[in-house]
Amino acid sequence: METKRKLGIIGKNISYSFSKKYFENKFKNLMLTNHCYDVFDLSDLSEVQKILEIPDLAGLNVTIPYKEKIIPFLDELSDEAKYIGAVNCISIENGIKKGYNTDAEGFEKTLLLHKKNHHQLALILGNGGAAKAVQYVLEKNGIPYQTVSRNTALNYDNLTTDIVAQNLLIIQCTPVGTFPKVEDCVKFPFDAITENHLIIDLIYNPSETRFIRNAAEKGAKTTNGFYMLEKQAEKNWEIWNIQEK
Repeated sequence: METKRKLGIIGKNISYSFSKKYFENKFKNLMLTNHCYDVFDLSDLSEVQKILEIPDLAGLNVTIPYKEKIIPFLDELSDEAKYIGAVNCISIENGIKKGYNTDAEGFEKTLLLHKKNHHQLALILGNGGAAKAVQYVLEKNGIPYQTVSRNTALNYDNLTTDIVAQNLLIIQCTPVGTFPKVEDCVKFPFDAITENHLIIDLIYNPSETRFIRNAAEKGAKTTNGFYMLEKQAEKNWEIWNIQEK
């Protein structure tokens, strides 16, 4: 009997996850009948140990809110994951659990697809695992940035229209506005948004968040996180298959 090759995703409140359908379609197209992909919706990360011990588990995706908290459960980290301090992909081979960050590659491909020469300064909204991957990419591409979050010097209460006007690249990295709470939106001075702004919202469900709609009404160029998601998923697949070989 052929051994099942098991993959999956861990996160919290992730019934909406794109990954299961994406990879199941891939298995079907490649006629990989011995592959399966499961959603592990964990109310607490302490539950992850029993997931990591599932027989024939070859890899996992990691999503909100566990991208940083998963690290102590792993044996090794890729250079990028170590630098970023967040993991969204795990490979498991011969009992060795190695963490990777493919969000960075996915975001970089999105950024370079849409960025224009005048997008020289950036604001990052949020300071979690996804935001850390964005920080890494901006540093790599020589784009100075400021972080806006509840716990940083620049926060949603003191973010001014002048600061928004000066920073023409804005990346929304928080989960605020994700399905099912699609009308939620971070507090933001949208009146400072112009047609010169590029807004990247990493949320992909819904495809058009309240944040994107508010920015688009001011004439900004906007894009969601779906292209990034596809690119990081393909990188995850590549990692899992390199490990298999």
